[in-house]
Amino acid sequence: MSPAAPAPDPDAPRFRVRPPAHWINDPNGPFRWRGRHHLFYQHNPAAPVHADIHWGHASSPDLVHWEHHPIALTPTPGGPDEAGCWSGCVVDDDGVPTAVYTGVDHAHTGLGTICLARAADPADDRLLTWRHLPVPVVPGPPPGLDVVMFRDPFVFRHAGRRWALVGAGHADGTPSVLLYGCDELTDWRFAGVLLDGHDPVAAGAFGDKAVGWECPQLFETSGGDHVLVVSLWDGDPRTTGYLTGRLTPGTQPRFVPRTGGRLDHGRDFYAPAVLQEPGRALMWGWSWEARDEAAVLAAGWAGTLTAPRVVDAGPDGTLRVVPAPELELLRADAPFATGPGRAVPLPPAYDLTVRAYGATTVTLLRSADRALTLRLDPDAGTVVLDRSGWPREGVGGSAPVTVGVPPGPGLSVRVLADGSLLELFVADRATVTERVYHRPGDVAELLVEGDAGVSAWEQVPPRRG
Repeated sequence: MSPAAPAPDPDAPRFRVRPPAHWINDPNGPFRWRGRHHLFYQHNPAAPVHADIHWGHASSPDLVHWEHHPIALTPTPGGPDEAGCWSGCVVDDDGVPTAVYTGVDHAHTGLGTICLARAADPADDRLLTWRHLPVPVVPGPPPGLDVVMFRDPFVFRHAGRRWALVGAGHADGTPSVLLYGCDELTDWRFAGVLLDGHDPVAAGAFGDKAVGWECPQLFETSGGDHVLVVSLWDGDPRTTGYLTGRLTPGTQPRFVPRTGGRLDHGRDFYAPAVLQEPGRALMWGWSWEARDEAAVLAAGWAGTLTAPRVVDAGPDGTLRVVPAPELELLRADAPFATGPGRAVPLPPAYDLTVRAYGATTVTLLRSADRALTLRLDPDAGTVVLDRSGWPREGVGGSAPVTVGVPPGPGLSVRVLADGSLLELFVADRATVTERVYHRPGDVAELLVEGDAGVSAWEQVPPRRG
């Protein structure tokens, strides 16, 4: 992929999907059409702030060469989406790619409508033009449930029928996912509450942090289970969670979870979107800016999407997650580091794997009085990201992040770094997404101390063909 924009900002990711300038938040509607992956996203085309939300659009033949397209969805003056085209999905509706999204007006107070837009030319593999349907297919939440948050439709097929999830929150503070039947995309019927925060498995996995579950997503695992992904809303974006269970067939499916937990253990990951493909499920998330508003305005851009991740669940229902294998196309011809020992300069974007056989410390960034480190302990089954030298405000502050996995004779961590975006994949079981900004005097340098194997590649624009 070519750089998103010619920017001198060393913190700007070069190989992740983001618009050339201004604001991005939630990924929307990952979709495969005529041999190309399409990825849409929440976008303000005028400023690096959350306002006047459109749908931006990019597509790729291989998940690494991304082409930016004209804006796909634009708010309609006087229409149900006049204040923003918010999150949703894209589906194939009898051969016509169709966006199913949240429309909000200027008085929405958290309650959206469910709107449709259809590709104007389904024969166009780049899907450059879209036509809004003027009337929402769902004008608001169902009566009688006292719903105060209603948004983010996700359409899926199960047992020969088409269904949709909608994220919700209730006046008493209970989060939920609502279920609709929509065999015809223009005719939706409310089918009940799929799951809410009173479920004991969900309560144990998520606690009581959320008053609404945003951006519900569902995918089928290689073992036949289903995973429900939600973003935990409590007035501000916070964290994400997953539940693994069974989706029962019948006139109204039920989701019966058996386990769950934190989807990403970092502080800068939210609103993931999932694409179910034959043999795998792909996931992208939004990583926001963790620097002050003045720095964001000076940079002229805000937010990025993560690298695509292949997500699954093991036999015990716990998460399995690895970078999409296509990302190896970004690797330079030869690694720049293949073993522990001397310090090696780190490029602005790199793909690093460390496999530790004993206690190991990995330094990624340092200055005279601080260091950004990973501490791997195979015997304890822990990886600790210590970024205390790069303080930040907000939830979680700069406290170290500890991820636990089953202990064993070895423990691997893969690090994808691109500008300020740091993505850790721990033992193919857990991820940590963080934003770390370089300061004057910082030195990006790899130093591995301990009994470990190392391989590291610079990420570079991939060759065509």
